[in-house]
Amino acid sequence: MIPVSVRIFVCTERQDMRRSFDALALAVRERLDLDPESGALFVFASKRGNRLKVLWFDHNGYCLLYKRLHQALFELPDASRSDRPLATIDVHALATILRGVEK
Repeated sequence: MIPVSVRIFVCTERQDMRRSFDALALAVRERLDLDPESGALFVFASKRGNRLKVLWFDHNGYCLLYKRLHQALFELPDASRSDRPLATIDVHALATILRGVEK
């Protein structure tokens, strides 16, 4: 269960899912201009939209959640109004993203 108080950021630029902990943390720093060790969750989706990674630092190390959908796609929020490829969501929106949408 994710606490309601946790900040959740979605990178709206599709990412290469071969990226690991350090490469995703670097993307948080360079592309999103945020601190990956802040305790927030950072959500990344694949270029095809069927894979998703969530990066989180728990003050002792990085955690990574990886989900692959078989017959659905992850639908990310729109960040076209922002100067960064970034959207902020709540835990309910994250649950909706994790469910995916039918192709």
